[in-house]
Amino acid sequence: MKATQQTIQQIQRAIRKVAEKFPSSAEPVLTDLHMQVKPESGELRIFDDDMKELMRIVVDQWLEPTEEDLYENAATAIKHCINTMRNEVEHMSILHPFSFVMMGEDGETMSDIYIVDDDAIMLDTELLKGLDEELDHFLEDLLKEE
Repeated sequence: MKATQQTIQQIQRAIRKVAEKFPSSAEPVLTDLHMQVKPESGELRIFDDDMKELMRIVVDQWLEPTEEDLYENAATAIKHCINTMRNEVEHMSILHPFSFVMMGEDGETMSDIYIVDDDAIMLDTELLKGLDEELDHFLEDLLKEE
């Protein structure tokens, strides 16, 4: 299920409202934002570090999901929204490094959606899969040459 334009707008509006609560001029108090999709209600909930709810919206497209991969599709839509709103998101008064984290129904971390460090921004952990093995092979090849 590809996110509709209405879904993108709803998610962006929620992220914008959270960003307004943490203007760049304020003293940083958070280190992460936690996002949770509730398939039975179509809700997207955004929490702070202490699991205090900051925002709750109903995403119409998620009200009666017909696909098993709702979480994956929701994470993709949220990543897209955050990426298009990078300037707003990265200038929130949040302690660096910080991340947007996708949570499951029972509060467990499912994935990091967006990570910002002072020198690096990571939109997707898929980019790092296999990196350890590649570095190991590179090091082995380098040591063989000596």
